[in-house]
Order: sequence, then C-alpha cells, then structure tokens
Amino acid sequence: MAGALAAVLAGALLAGGCAGETERAPELEVVGAFVPEPVNEAVAGGFLTVRNTGDADDHLVSVTAGIAGTVELHETVDNSMRRVERFTIPAGGALELSRGGNHLMLLDLSRRPVEGETVFLELHFETSEPIGIDVPVEAGTHTGR
Repeated sequence: MAGALAAVLAGALLAGGCAGETERAPELEVVGAFVPEPVNEAVAGGFLTVRNTGDADDHLVSVTAGIAGTVELHETVDNSMRRVERFTIPAGGALELSRGGNHLMLLDLSRRPVEGETVFLELHFETSEPIGIDVPVEAGTHTGR
C-alpha cells in the first residue's frame, strides 16, 4: 500500500512539474523575398529568408503562388538542382533561399510576371500557420543584396 501511494505521489509531482514548463515553438518571419522577372512564361524563381526566433525547429513543406500551377522546393548541390520535400528552419536560425543555392521554382505560370508587380506566395509549414506575402518582382539580374 505504501508503495502504491508513493507511486501516485511521484506521478503527481512529475505532472505538476510539466505544467509549469513553456511549450517549445517556432516563431517565423519572412524577409527579403523577391522573384526576378523571368525571361519567359514557363518558369520563375523565388528567393527569400525565413527567420526562426523561436526555440523549436520547423519545416517549410510547400508553397503556393497565385500565378503558378505548381511551386517546387529545390536544393542545389554541386551546381545541380533537385526537388526536395521540405526545408528545415532551425530554432534560432534561418532558412535562406538564394540565387545559386536552395530556392523556389514557380512552374506552369498563368502569365509572365514583370518588374514592378507583386506575386502572392503562401508558405506552408509543418508546425506553424501559413504565411502569406506579396513578393515584389525585381529585375532579372537582381540578387537580393
């Protein structure tokens, strides 16, 4: 009987200790987004940085765009692009999508975006709520710096 009582008390203490802890969560912000004006109506690139000031990782799992039938996540390894299912946004860090590196590919465009316009992108994450942003279309040579 004493053993059972001790187990119940220990369980209550453990549960009480957990209640006071704050839940780990990502805190995401998108900065520096742009789409360079593409040379044709077939495909465009998308570049941005997702900052995570929270204390838990999150993952970018998909993106939708108002002018694209499909948006793919691409990583660049040894000067070769390949599609990936997700990108990690580390706690206290950032995911950088940039020219020559990891990036977004906007495919099946309904029209060719031109410099001065904006393109709506919605980023979808594993944990966090989606983030919608109006992304400026910059000159085709724009590097974001």
